[in-house]
Amino acid sequence: MFEIALQQLAEMKGRFLPDEPGPLIELHVIQTGNGRSWVNCWPNPEIILTETAGNYSLRGQPEAIAPQALQGLIQGFVTAPQPFLPLLQMAFPELIVWERIIFEQTEAAQSVAPHADFAIRRVTVADAAALLALGDEASWVAKTWGGVMGMAASGTGWGAFGENGRLASLACTFFMGERYEEIAIATEPQFRGLGLSTACSAAWCGDVARRGRRGSWTTAPENVASQRVAHKLGFRE
Repeated sequence: MFEIALQQLAEMKGRFLPDEPGPLIELHVIQTGNGRSWVNCWPNPEIILTETAGNYSLRGQPEAIAPQALQGLIQGFVTAPQPFLPLLQMAFPELIVWERIIFEQTEAAQSVAPHADFAIRRVTVADAAALLALGDEASWVAKTWGGVMGMAASGTGWGAFGENGRLASLACTFFMGERYEEIAIATEPQFRGLGLSTACSAAWCGDVARRGRRGSWTTAPENVASQRVAHKLGFRE
């Protein structure tokens, strides 16, 4: 496996279309430049591995690569078609399968009134101080943009700001596709339980619709609270 330039990945864009709800890793890397990609040969690769912020996508023909070729390349979450599972299990005996539920927004999200002490608005680069003050439990949502300032520059983030300018909750695009955008949401621990993430998510949903796309929402089966919010905002499995 060898790394290819982003322009080479972009030349294969048709292989990743039409996009579906869920991890949109290749399209996000193509459209934002945040990530890397490897192939087993060029110009007609049989295996394509793409990564952004520790999220990997593996596509192609599993029989075209030996398990050892993936070792040292994948260190994080990987999404792949079912036929790749035996290959991944041989390459990574410690592999854990993480079940996920994927939702697609099928109904328009209703606006959600924010908590009286907070204002919901778009995050911009002018919010640098508030963004840089976020703890790790909230700032992770921006990692596929290269960090909080990259996310702010993308214009896809919506935050709940307190009277002192403190950013308490944040919803933004985690993966940018052609037809879909995948959401990431986080709230600073001390501000949870106030409905701020729901309000930010509703604002994000409206923004995605204005861009002519649909929202995508991925969560774990045991995360009932996340599923409840997704349903409230018009998402369905």
